[in-house]
Amino acid sequence: MKGRFIEALISVSTIYLFIIIGFTFKKVFKEQVNDRTLVLLSLYFLSPILLFWGLTRAPITMEFLTAPLIYYIAIFICLFFVYLYSLKAFKKQYQDKSIFLATSLVGNTGNLGIPLGIALFGIQSVPYTSIINIANVFYIYIFSVYFFAGDKFNFKDSIKEILKIPAIHASILALVYNYNGFTMNDDFEKLFTMGAYAAIVIQLVIFGIFIAQVKVRTANWKLAFNISLFKHIILPLVGLFVILQFEIDPMIAAVIFLELTVPLAVNNINLASLYNCKPIDTTFSVLVGSGIFVLLMYFYIMIIQHFFGL
Repeated sequence: MKGRFIEALISVSTIYLFIIIGFTFKKVFKEQVNDRTLVLLSLYFLSPILLFWGLTRAPITMEFLTAPLIYYIAIFICLFFVYLYSLKAFKKQYQDKSIFLATSLVGNTGNLGIPLGIALFGIQSVPYTSIINIANVFYIYIFSVYFFAGDKFNFKDSIKEILKIPAIHASILALVYNYNGFTMNDDFEKLFTMGAYAAIVIQLVIFGIFIAQVKVRTANWKLAFNISLFKHIILPLVGLFVILQFEIDPMIAAVIFLELTVPLAVNNINLASLYNCKPIDTTFSVLVGSGIFVLLMYFYIMIIQHFFGL
């Protein structure tokens, strides 16, 4: 147990090294760093490459569809309670409500969930962590974009905003490409791999840049702790209940549970910045959630061992 916890902790700390680079970059060069430029580069150019690359790693078969299905069931059950809770907790704080709805259930299933899965369950977990990451991406670029944009647009215009996001088009194109059995030659494979890893690095650097702008004394603690309540306590509990209703391989069950527990996605910050919806407060919520995840990680591993025998 202790060895697996150390492995998971090392996986988290090494990935977050790029956050320190972004933090230092902003602190040293201050106003010379235009964070919105990096956000636009990430959302409109690098993220579509990352998604296309991820969706073409392996054929999508019925065997893998069980994992994202269970993941979605847990997410949408919690979304119902998140919405009801937001009506009272953020009755007059409209932007806080938007952030709460958009981010509370969106985890860092890609650049944290996948390597954590490898550390805990081995390389055989990759197809399942990858397909869950794809499901999470669709949730982000449909529901999270809608919640972030909804404060500024009516329903029709919010849908238009969703369709403007290149990641949606890239995902659809990748699914069609994959379904028809197309493959990339070695040169294009290298190109998309470079773009995908660049997207991951840029997202973490952006996170660090926004952390450098957080002022703890004036930080939005109410928003951060309410988001963490649902992301790190309620969602894992609901997810565990849902998983236990299905007869699936213990490793797949453990992977689904792990992906439900990972801290908030850095992409939340990109979208908050894009729609001018308190990106600094969103960054602080991601930061607090990441700290809480580290504190609870040992207990998450205990739950995995107790219920799934891994």
